[in-house]
Amino acid sequence: MTMDTVDAGMGKTVMCLLTDPEGTNLGSAMYIPQNAGPLQLTQLVNNFLNNEEMLPYSFYVSDEELLVPVGTYLEKNKVSVEKVLTIVYQQQAVFRIRPVNRCSQTIAGHEEAVLCVSFSPDGKQLASGSGDTTVRLWDLYTETPLFTCKGHKNWVLTVAWSPDGKHLVSGSKSGEICCWNPKKGELEGSPLTGHKKWITGISWEPVHLSSPCRRFVTSSKDGDARIWDITLKKSIICLSGHTLAVTCVKWGGDGIIYTGSQDCTIKMWETTQGKLIRELKGHGHWINSLALSTEYVLRTGAFDHNGRQYPPNEEKQKALQRYNQAKGDAPERLVSGSDDFTMFLWEPSVSKQSKKRLTGHQQLVNHVYFSPDGKWIASASFDKSVRLWNGVTGQFVTAFRGHVGPVYQVSWSADSRMLLSGSKDSTLKIWEIRTKKLKQDLPGHFR
Repeated sequence: MTMDTVDAGMGKTVMCLLTDPEGTNLGSAMYIPQNAGPLQLTQLVNNFLNNEEMLPYSFYVSDEELLVPVGTYLEKNKVSVEKVLTIVYQQQAVFRIRPVNRCSQTIAGHEEAVLCVSFSPDGKQLASGSGDTTVRLWDLYTETPLFTCKGHKNWVLTVAWSPDGKHLVSGSKSGEICCWNPKKGELEGSPLTGHKKWITGISWEPVHLSSPCRRFVTSSKDGDARIWDITLKKSIICLSGHTLAVTCVKWGGDGIIYTGSQDCTIKMWETTQGKLIRELKGHGHWINSLALSTEYVLRTGAFDHNGRQYPPNEEKQKALQRYNQAKGDAPERLVSGSDDFTMFLWEPSVSKQSKKRLTGHQQLVNHVYFSPDGKWIASASFDKSVRLWNGVTGQFVTAFRGHVGPVYQVSWSADSRMLLSGSKDSTLKIWEIRTKKLKQDLPGHFR
């Protein structure tokens, strides 16, 4: 593509090189007009990629979003026009999520603290687990209770939907697991036993690897992880090897299970016999949280923003298509957060050495989470801040400050444009990624 195809006769030009987030160049360096901005660059990228429809893109120079014409950026940042300017393009979601600005409903029902919540993969239901030993299912369209699921004898600490939406699994402080039919709110068989202490995490085998969903993995304070078959109603493999509590578990899109532990290691397991593949070391204290760059599509399977239901024979193929699109040509990435105040970014299928050590938090890192598009990592810390990192390179981007208590958890909007954080200060806060500023303060909780 020549300068003429961008726009002829627009005056001053600058030599630019367009690359994707993984560093793959989009053609060679080219001259573009200095008054070309995000709109013109979007047209250029769509032309280069031969996209059938115009897709939205955002553009970054040195991790800063380009919101003005290229010439204005060069002038403001005193960048020489004689150097090649590298511009990173990132595809944005074709849909846009409206920010929450008020509490639409307070749904009462649980008699004790709500300890965990999870949206169904199709976004129509919400499951909640509580200290009152029940799991409750809620209809999100009417914002009313659907079912109260009784079967646990102790606090419900974690809940997880199968990515095909057909099953819900919950784990308790006693170590038992309950499998529920979410359409009826009924217990499927007796509670599953095997763990000796409380359940710390549940993760399902991705639907693009196995459909319909049957297997899931649990992690426990007892130091083990277990693979279960929901059809056989039993534990089929015990993953033993950690010397202290297993705090988190993820079932990756490549079929590998990752477990993080208080023994400061992350272990990788294959899932046919439960053999240890690799150990990731580097943290100096407990590992609190793991996140995968493809986690959003792994959790939602074949369900996308269009809300289309796929027949069972097409579901696996659609889920695989979404996974491959999210993963791209790069390997699946893993991020870990620890009590040692640091995080590590890994490409576990490539190397047991970390890609980058992420430092900056002044207290323990409680939760880490990739954005749905995999381009960002958010971290929540007891230092009262939320930090934003580049999800590909691990480069620090910005710190969101505003909470006056430890930040427990973060969550992303499905379009990756907004970040939600929850804190001990009893508030939720919405942060806008484009402006790097607070979008909305959401008080309302009492503790």
